[in-house]
Amino acid sequence: MKRLIPFFTVLYIVSSVFLSANSLQAQDTLIPFDDVEFSEAPADETSEEMVEVPSDLQFEDGEDTTSVADQTSEEPQKIAAQTDEKQSLWGIFIAGLLGGFAAFIMPCIFPMVPLTVSFFTKQSKSRGAAISQALLYGIFIIAIYVALGMLITITFGSDALNALSTNGIFNFFFFLLLVFFSASFFGAFELTLPSSFVNKIDAKSDQGGFIGLFFMAASLAVVSFSCTGPIIGTLLVEAASKGERLGPAVGMLGFAIALAIPFVLFAVFPSMLKSMPKSGGWLNSVKIVLAFLELALALKFLSNVDLAYHWNWLDREVFLSLWIAIFGLMGLYLIGKIRFSHDSPLDHLSVPRTLFATVVFAFVVYMIPGLWGAPLKSISAFLPPSATQDFDLSTGVGQITPSGSANSVKKKYYEIFHERGTPKGFDPYYDYEEALAAAKEANKPVLIDFTGWNCVNCRKMEANVWTDPKVAQILREEFVMAELFVDDRTELPKGEQYKSTYSGKQIKTIGNKWSDFQADRFNSNSQPLYVIVDTEGKVLIPPSGANYDIGSYAAYLQSGIDAFKAGK
Repeated sequence: MKRLIPFFTVLYIVSSVFLSANSLQAQDTLIPFDDVEFSEAPADETSEEMVEVPSDLQFEDGEDTTSVADQTSEEPQKIAAQTDEKQSLWGIFIAGLLGGFAAFIMPCIFPMVPLTVSFFTKQSKSRGAAISQALLYGIFIIAIYVALGMLITITFGSDALNALSTNGIFNFFFFLLLVFFSASFFGAFELTLPSSFVNKIDAKSDQGGFIGLFFMAASLAVVSFSCTGPIIGTLLVEAASKGERLGPAVGMLGFAIALAIPFVLFAVFPSMLKSMPKSGGWLNSVKIVLAFLELALALKFLSNVDLAYHWNWLDREVFLSLWIAIFGLMGLYLIGKIRFSHDSPLDHLSVPRTLFATVVFAFVVYMIPGLWGAPLKSISAFLPPSATQDFDLSTGVGQITPSGSANSVKKKYYEIFHERGTPKGFDPYYDYEEALAAAKEANKPVLIDFTGWNCVNCRKMEANVWTDPKVAQILREEFVMAELFVDDRTELPKGEQYKSTYSGKQIKTIGNKWSDFQADRFNSNSQPLYVIVDTEGKVLIPPSGANYDIGSYAAYLQSGIDAFKAGK
C-alpha cells in the first residue's frame, strides 16, 4: 500500500492538469460584448436543441416558423445554458479537488499530518473532542480557501473574468505565470510569504478555542504556500479562463475539501497514520512531475495568443516538438537519468514509477508521427489547427478535390486564414457574402461554421468528425463552406468598421464582425455553431453545435441537403 500511494498521487496530478484542460470542452461561456468573443459549445448529441433560432428567421417551403421557434424556444435555451454552466463548474470543482489531493502530498504539507493529528489527540480530553476539533479545523481550511476564491471574483468581477478567458494580453500573462510556477517547482526559487506575516499567524494559532483552530488552519495555508501557491495559482488561472462567475470560489472549494479530508480522516482514525508512507525523496519527485505538466499547460495559453494575433510562433509541429521534449524529459526524470537540486539519489526504480514512466514514454512515441501530419485525434483539441502544419505527408493522399464550381468566386477576403485556418482537405470561404455568391453559382447550400482559433471543440470536430470519409465527402461535394472566426484580432479596414445595431459596440476586428453577426442573426454566442442556409441566406434547418457522433452529424448535414433540394 505504501508503495502504491506515490503512483496514485502522480495519477492525481496528471488527471488534474488534463481534466482542467478537458473541461474547456464542456463549457458554453457568455463573454461580454466589449470583446465580442465567444467560447465553444458543449459536446452533446442534442446540441441542436441548445441553440435558439429567432422566430423572425426565414425558412424554405413556407415552413411554419412558429413550430421551429417552439422547438428551440427561449426556455430550453435558458435550461441548456444553466446545464452548461453547471457542467463547467463541476469541471472546475473536480480540477480543484484533484489539485487539493496533489497539494496534500507536497513536501510542505505531507510531513505536517502526523504533527497536526497528534496535537488533536493529545490536547483533547476525549476522542470525541479530538474529532470535533479536527472537523472544525477542516471547516476552517475550507472557509479560508473559499474566501480566497470569492475575493478573486469580488475584486475582478464576473465580467472581468469573462474578458480574461480570451484576452490576448492576459493569456500571455497566464503563460508567463505558469512558467514561473513550474520554475518554482523545479527548484529555481521558493515562493514564500513575508516571515513577519507567517510568524504572526503562527503565534495566534497557540490560542485556544475556535480562534486557535482558525489560526492553525491559516498557519497551514501560509506555511505551505511555497508548495500550494503554484497549484492554487494554476487553478485560479484555469477558473478565470472559463469565465464563470463562481469559478474561483468553486475551484477553491474543491481544493480545500481535498486538503481538509485527510487531516480530519486521520484525526478520526489515528491508527491509519501507521499506513502512511514515510516522507522522502518521492515527495520532491511529485513536485518535479507537476512542474513538467504546468510547463506543458502553459504552452496552450501561448498558443491561444499566437493564433489570435497571427504571430506564427507555435505552428502545430513546433507545439508538438515542445510537448515531445517536455514529456520526454519527464520520462527521463522518472527513470533517474535527470536529477534536480533537491532530489535524493535514485538507487532503483519502483514498480509504480516504472509503470508511470512507461506511460509517459508511450505518449511521447504517440506524438512523434504528428510531426509529419498524423491527426493525433486523442489530443487534437489541444493542438493548433492542422492547417498550421508546414510539412504534412498526408496532404493530397486519398483526398477528394472540392468541386471547382464553388471556387470560381474569387476569395479576396482574409487570406491569412487560407494558410492557417483551413481544415486539412477542405476549401472554405472566410467571408459570408463571398460564400453566398459561390453557393448561387454552384447551386448548393452553405454550411456556416462559426469557429475560433481558441475553440477546443472546433479542433476536435475537425479532427474527429470532419475527417470521417462519409462526412468529408458530404462537406466537399454538397456544400459551400464558410468558416467565420469569431475571436480573430485582425483589424478591419477603416471603411469596413461599423457600430453594431445589436450591441451598440464599435466593430473593429474580423472577430468582432463575425461574433456580432452570429449574435445578431442567430442569437447564439457559442462555438462551434453550424448553420445551413440556402443561396439567399435563409436558414433551412435548426442550427447545431458540436456533435461527435459521426452518424448523427452526417444525418444533420443530409437533412440540410434534403431541405435545400425540397425548396427548389
